[in-house]
Amino acid sequence: MNMALYGNSERWLMVDCGMGFDQQASTSRPKLVAADPQFIVERRSQLAGIVLSHAHEDHLGALPALWSRLDAPVYASPFTAEVLRRKALGRGGAIPRSIVECEPGDKTQIGPFSVHWIPVTHSTAECAALHISCAAGSVLHTADWKIDPDPLIGAGFDETPFVRAGLDGLDAVVCDSTNAHVAGHSVSEAEVLRGVRQVVKTSEGRVVLACFSSNVARMRSAAIVAKETGRYFGLLGRSLETLQSAALSTGVLEGHERAIQASHLGFLPRNEVLAIATGSQGEPGAALQKLAMGSHPHLDLEPGDTLIYSARVIPGNEEPVNRLRARFEERGVKVVDNSEVTVHASGHPCEDELVCMYGWLKPTLAIPVHGEAEHIKANAAIAKRSGAKMVLTGNNGDLFYIAPEPGVRRKVTSVERIELDEDRQLKAQDS
Repeated sequence: MNMALYGNSERWLMVDCGMGFDQQASTSRPKLVAADPQFIVERRSQLAGIVLSHAHEDHLGALPALWSRLDAPVYASPFTAEVLRRKALGRGGAIPRSIVECEPGDKTQIGPFSVHWIPVTHSTAECAALHISCAAGSVLHTADWKIDPDPLIGAGFDETPFVRAGLDGLDAVVCDSTNAHVAGHSVSEAEVLRGVRQVVKTSEGRVVLACFSSNVARMRSAAIVAKETGRYFGLLGRSLETLQSAALSTGVLEGHERAIQASHLGFLPRNEVLAIATGSQGEPGAALQKLAMGSHPHLDLEPGDTLIYSARVIPGNEEPVNRLRARFEERGVKVVDNSEVTVHASGHPCEDELVCMYGWLKPTLAIPVHGEAEHIKANAAIAKRSGAKMVLTGNNGDLFYIAPEPGVRRKVTSVERIELDEDRQLKAQDS
C-alpha cells in the first residue's frame, strides 16, 4: 500500500492512497489495511490535493474509505478516475466530490505544486510518473513503472520526458525499488501474449487464465488469442468485470473484443472456452478457489483442462497459492506458469531499467522506495553506481528533506496500520 506526502509552504500534496492485505492475519479471510492518515487528517486544511498515479489497489484502494477524513480534490487519469468511482460504488465508500481528470502529458497546478503527468508503462492502463515542482525545487516521483516497448495497451515507453527533466535539473528522484535486486530487463507484455498463445494453441480442453483483475493488457491478450484459436473468452470475477467496463467506457479497450457472459461458458464445447479468473493469490471465495473446489456456478473444470497462472505470488501468499495449485492438480487440471513458458511479466523495473532511468534523470539525490529493505538497498547501490551524488534511504514515517539541504528526520509520524471495514470492502469481490 502506498501513501506519500510532499510538503512546501505549509501545504501538502498526497500521492496515492492504497490498501494492502495484513499477511499476519490468522483468520481465513484476509484483513484489508491502509496506512493511518492521522498526520495529514490533523492538517486537513493544508492538504492541497490527492494525486493517484494509477489504478492499482495498493495505490487507490483505500481512498473510498478514507476520503471523508481527507476531503480534498482528487486528480487522476480518466481510466483511474473511473476505476475509483466504480470501486467506491461497489464497496459502499465515498466518491470524492471533486475528481479532476488529467491526461498523460498534462501539467496541473495543485496549490503551490505543479504536477507534470509523464506517461509510463506498467501492468495497468494510463500510469504516470509525477514531476512535482514548487518554489523550493522539483522531484520526480516514478510511482510504478517499467520500460516496455510494446505494452499492448497504450503507447510504448518513451524516455524523452525523463531526459528533458534531467536536463532541466532535478533535486531528487523518488524511485520504485520492487525489482531492483533482479538483473537484466523486465519482460514485455508482447512476449506474454506470445506465451499465452503458445499454451492455448496446444491445449485441447478448457483454458483458464489466472491474473490480477487490473491487468487490462492480459484481457487484450486473452481476446486476441481467443479470436485466433476459435475460442470465446469470458470473465470470472466481479472485479474483472468492473475493470473491463471502466476500460471500455474510457476508450482504453477501444476496438477490443468483448467478453461473453460468464453464464454462457459452461454450455460451450471444451475447446471453445478461454476464461479469465481472479483470485491468483489464493483468496478465499474468489473465482479461482471456486473453480478449484468445483463449486463455481458458471464453469466446471475436468481432467485435461489447463490453468495458466499469469501472475506473481505476492510475498506472504505462498502457502494459499500452493494449496490452490494443488487442488487444481488433484482435479487433473494442468497448471502452466513462468517456469515453462513466459505467461507473466512484472510491471516493475529490473536493474538495467533503473540504470537507464538514473542516466536520463541525472538526479542530485535519489530516494529509493516501494519495496522491502533488500530491494531498497539494491536500488540505492544502483543509484550510486549510476552517478547520483547522494542517496537517502529510510522507513515509513521518516521525513525526507529534499531542498535546499537534503536530509532525513526519523520517525516524524506514526506508521500504524488501520483496518478497513472488511465486510464493506470485500462485498464487491469475486463471486
